[in-house]
Amino acid sequence: MYLSVAVVFLYGLFIGSFLNVVLVRYNTGRTMVTGRSMCFSCGKTLAWYELIPVASFLLQDGKCRACKSNVSWQYPLVELASGALFAMVVLFLPVARENVLELLYYLSVVSTLLVIAVYDLRHKIIPDLFAYLFAGLGLVHLVASAGVLEVFHGEALMALIAGPLFALPIAALWFFSDGRWIGLGDAKLALGIGWFLGLALGGSAMVLSFWIGAVVGLLLIGLARLRVRFMHGARVSLKSEIPFGPFLILATLIVLFTHLNVFALEMQWFL
Repeated sequence: MYLSVAVVFLYGLFIGSFLNVVLVRYNTGRTMVTGRSMCFSCGKTLAWYELIPVASFLLQDGKCRACKSNVSWQYPLVELASGALFAMVVLFLPVARENVLELLYYLSVVSTLLVIAVYDLRHKIIPDLFAYLFAGLGLVHLVASAGVLEVFHGEALMALIAGPLFALPIAALWFFSDGRWIGLGDAKLALGIGWFLGLALGGSAMVLSFWIGAVVGLLLIGLARLRVRFMHGARVSLKSEIPFGPFLILATLIVLFTHLNVFALEMQWFL
């Protein structure tokens, strides 16, 4: 199994390289599937040996070979994240090891979630294309797994309801705050989380995302206060936006790979 994990990890590195292309070119008017990669500083077309995932970045000391301008750390980090996620799919999801279609499905999901997380961090927005792609993957898999006739019964029905059940409260927060508290893209992402994970695990991911967001927010406030104390003239400011999408995605991945059910844990604490 470890050989297959290594192979999938390497495959993930190359997919991560493609995901970087998607992240850089999306919504710029450039096609995401054709056209040679080039340096953004000097415009030099990159050779194949300058595009080897992670290795090219390290061998070139993170710089363009022609103009010596710095290359963004996003490139190797996304490639490594993609490889790690691909490996984790094989390690932690037995169904993906046993069925090629399931493997391709989960690899497609984690790739989409990685793109959403990085794009949201960079631009503070979740593109509809990727949010709907994630939701569509979850819905199609849900219907295919349960069957068209059985999707309105039992756990499948609960998963079908979970999507809008998670999305509507976030959409309401977006509406009543005029987008100041949370983005509408987060509601679309929550729709996909419900269809992807179902009611119990999806609910766990939603709760966990708020926990993670609260912890990160408190840490950032603490760091800002330390900056005020030790740096003359610094001020505490909460104006900088912290996108919520990455917290939703991190929680979703944690629940996916661990099957963590926070509601079961809470029941154990009270018993």
